[in-house]
This record gives sequence, structure tokens and C-alpha cells, in this order.
Amino acid sequence: MPKLVTERVGDELDEYYPMGEHIVRAKGVCGGRPTFKYTRIQVSGILARLASESSDAIIEDYEGRIPRAAIVEAIQIA
Repeated sequence: MPKLVTERVGDELDEYYPMGEHIVRAKGVCGGRPTFKYTRIQVSGILARLASESSDAIIEDYEGRIPRAAIVEAIQIA
């Protein structure tokens, strides 16, 4: 199991278990399911969208909150 990471993000503490550089699991966030770091965007939802949409469309839809490298990492982890 990865080590718990605690970071200060703005005025709040963010605690998570890293699964990669861009994907984390955080207790109490989306039921502990993998999300993109600093978001509540679930990796499973983005992977499902990739079946019918391009990564460019997803990146644009989320206004850059999910970088291309994060989508690539999600595919590799899946």
C-alpha cells in the first residue's frame, strides 16, 4: 500500500494515497475510488468517456483540470 501523503493546498490539508503522479485515492473522497489529483473527478468516469470521446474533448470539457498526462496515466493503470 502506498504511503499516505499530506499536502497543504491553499488553506486546506489534502491527504491521499498516490497511485501515480496524477491519480490518487483519498479517504472520504468519492468513496475512496481513484480520482485525479486535486479534483473529485473519478478516473472510471473518464475511462468510460474515452470509449466514445477523444481525450482532447475531455480535456476541453474539464477546462484543463485534467492534463493529457493524467489521462495517459489512467489508461496505463487501468
